[in-house]
Amino acid sequence: MKEPRILVIKHGALGDLVQGFDAFAGLRDGLPDAHITLLTSPAFVGLSRRAPWFDEVVEDFRAFALNMPQLLRMRRLFHADWDIILDLQCSRRTARYHQFLAPSKTRWFGTAPGASDPYPDFTGVNNADRMKVAIGMAGGDGDMSASLDWLVSDDQGGEADGAVVLVPGCSPAKPGKRWPASSYAELANMFLRDGREVAIVGTAADRAAADAVLRDAPACSDMVGRTSLDALAALFGRAHAVVGNDTGPVFLAARTGVPTLMVMGGDTDPSMSAPVGARAGWVRSQNVGDVTPPQAMDALAAL
Repeated sequence: MKEPRILVIKHGALGDLVQGFDAFAGLRDGLPDAHITLLTSPAFVGLSRRAPWFDEVVEDFRAFALNMPQLLRMRRLFHADWDIILDLQCSRRTARYHQFLAPSKTRWFGTAPGASDPYPDFTGVNNADRMKVAIGMAGGDGDMSASLDWLVSDDQGGEADGAVVLVPGCSPAKPGKRWPASSYAELANMFLRDGREVAIVGTAADRAAADAVLRDAPACSDMVGRTSLDALAALFGRAHAVVGNDTGPVFLAARTGVPTLMVMGGDTDPSMSAPVGARAGWVRSQNVGDVTPPQAMDALAAL
């Protein structure tokens, strides 16, 4: 009997990919003999190839519909004799990919019109739990909890061990998700006065947000643009605590087991998008700026 061939579609962003770790692990555990391929965005190919759950990782450049070479490339991929396609992205793009299959005996798990195995109503269900239900439908172990040993190693010491790590950046398209720099600075200074080191992380795109915090809390360590995903996971795993906006690195921090607090505004629904982890939590106000640093400190202490 040939091994099942499974294609998993999960483009990202980072937080969405991290929320899928348990589902990926459960799929591998429930179907140990399957050949599992992940289709993801170029930014996450390196991380995904290090993970222990996939036999193959394929880039989806998500090109425009008029890009015929990429369109034909995707068509060939979806005609590659899959037994199961698990759509964990459920976007308009992946619904168009479903059209490549007709006619086909491949089982498609997802929300695309005509899917052989449509998902139930996921309204109000956390993204991580949605994906666990999805892989359970396909024969995976929906109760699996993923180990991050492959990503976070005990011997990865270094700068800012034991620090409070702040993540003040987020997508510029969602300014309502950004806790004010003045609030981050006040929280940082509270920790600094208690003798705790504070580090600020982010990508080059978060430079302005970090600089705004550093102006009022100059004693913080500036690590913006200096950490790969691997190094960031290691830093989080050895931190005292992490506080940040609704953004990918905060989901990654939560999965390392460090006390992790997400500061949310009205743009984030915690029932669907709260971080998942042993000591993860959130504090929320409709206007994210109304969350006070003492509130954040109290919520973090409860973790």
